Amino acid sequence: MKVLLRVAKEAKRYKWLMVIAITSTLLLTVANLAAPRLMSQMIGLVADGLSDSGLRQVLTLTLALGLVYLFRIVLRYLSNFMAHRAAWTLVQEMRIKVYNKLQAQSMDYYRESQTGDLVSRTISDTAMFEQLYAHLVPESISNTITVVGVIIMLMIINVKLALLTCIPIPFLLVCGWFFAKKIRPCFRETQKALGVLSAQLVDNYSGIQEIQAFGRQAMAVEDFNEKAGKFTRFMLRGLNYSAVFHPTVEFLTSLGTVFVVGFGGYLAFQGQLQVGDIVAFMLYLSLFYVPITGLTNLLEQMQQSLAGVERVIAVLDAPEIIRNKPGATPLVNAKGALRFDNVSFYYIDDVPVLENVSFEAAPGEMVAIVGATGVGKSTLAQLIARFYDPKSGVISMDGRDLRDIDIDSLHENVAMVLQDTFLFNGTIAENVAFARPDATAEEIEQAVRTARIYDDIMEMPNGFETIVGERGARLSGGQKQRIAIARAVLCKAPVLILDEATASVDVKTEADIQRAIMELAGTRTIIVIAHRLSTVRRADRIIVFEEGRIVQEGTHKELLEAEGLYQDLCRVQEQELVVDGLMIA
Repeated sequence: MKVLLRVAKEAKRYKWLMVIAITSTLLLTVANLAAPRLMSQMIGLVADGLSDSGLRQVLTLTLALGLVYLFRIVLRYLSNFMAHRAAWTLVQEMRIKVYNKLQAQSMDYYRESQTGDLVSRTISDTAMFEQLYAHLVPESISNTITVVGVIIMLMIINVKLALLTCIPIPFLLVCGWFFAKKIRPCFRETQKALGVLSAQLVDNYSGIQEIQAFGRQAMAVEDFNEKAGKFTRFMLRGLNYSAVFHPTVEFLTSLGTVFVVGFGGYLAFQGQLQVGDIVAFMLYLSLFYVPITGLTNLLEQMQQSLAGVERVIAVLDAPEIIRNKPGATPLVNAKGALRFDNVSFYYIDDVPVLENVSFEAAPGEMVAIVGATGVGKSTLAQLIARFYDPKSGVISMDGRDLRDIDIDSLHENVAMVLQDTFLFNGTIAENVAFARPDATAEEIEQAVRTARIYDDIMEMPNGFETIVGERGARLSGGQKQRIAIARAVLCKAPVLILDEATASVDVKTEADIQRAIMELAGTRTIIVIAHRLSTVRRADRIIVFEEGRIVQEGTHKELLEAEGLYQDLCRVQEQELVVDGLMIA
């Protein structure tokens, strides 16, 4: 009931559509109950012998019966279409709600979730609202009212026979309770297994190049087969319960029919039942057990639907760790002054990533963050964009704590270029303009010129309308990086973060990207995170990290002259360049 009440709360916007559907369903049930009664009266008149007045009554009843059947067509249309219109509109709304909720979650949430499972919850599980809202609710009401209405009509015809008809009902209720208790966990596990199966598919398709490169197709098939088998096992377990439950229901309803036919025949033999009453009773009897069987089928569908709805509700009720605090306001006319004040952060308790980090970046200043892999450089960038909040300390922009700034406003003022560049499966122009969909063609062209990618684009067959492919698969690594830089340039944010923007490109492309960065120097605050020191030599200030702490700070020249980690890093990279040169020679 708690889940059903939650569904009702989510669906209250479409209550009038459902009112029309349910009202139509109720009237349809009345029409279904009226038809056998009209037929029994006609048969009774014919059996007694027709007079002129009797013939007129038969013709009147015939006309009434035809109108009832015509009325049923209209009511069935309204019942089905209005319920489905409300249900599928609700499904659309729930998908948007789930997507918005997931979109608002912090990176911690995604670190602990599988993409395929989230896709399954957004698409497959939300579809269960349609089944619950358009089928289960109206049909349950219709079947319940039909059963009650038929019992009343049977009581009117013959009380003893009606009571015999009701004998199987308590047994059916016990079977239904036992069945629901057993099958719902099966469907819950089935939906969960479907999410895991979807996650495996997403991983395999995303990593298909690695699977083929290392010849792991057989292993991938085996893993997929294992997860598909788990889904099948849970599904078959539920179907096994169904295979026992439904024949049991049929048997119990058949017993009721046997009781009624036997006792009804006895009453007819005793002359206690009219022919018309017997016909009406048999017609109503067919109406009686159909909705009971329908209710048992709906019970199975309801358990399956509730299992999916519960997974959707779990997403909607998940807490948002990164969100606007009360009173957060937009950042207006941002200058881009950044300040870290004793900032500490960790992903896992007691495993610090950043410890007591303090530094400032003035508007228009280029600050480079360097250090070995895993010292917290990329984490620092994600803290500036507020993908995470620090565990202690304060990060501020223009003197305001980031937590006091509206999140959307903050993101409008921070542009990021990451090492793992993501491009959408669209044109180059669409990807560059992603940061500013209202940008003009001239602004897009200027941005790509600044990013030193214009000539490459012009050499492509379709220029700016070239499709980049999924994740930019049709472009080289350097081209993707420069398109990402163009996207960040077009954004015109006062803070630009470049996280290992030259880590996976060749020397010539690195030089192009460096020239693009230098062209932006002084126009905005630039945080350059780099492993290659050649990228950061011209920075206004270089901050050296070691094990999550700042150990050195200064210009390239100052740090090169001082004993310390930066000097060691420069020496190691120079040796690597010499080795690379010998290998090339």
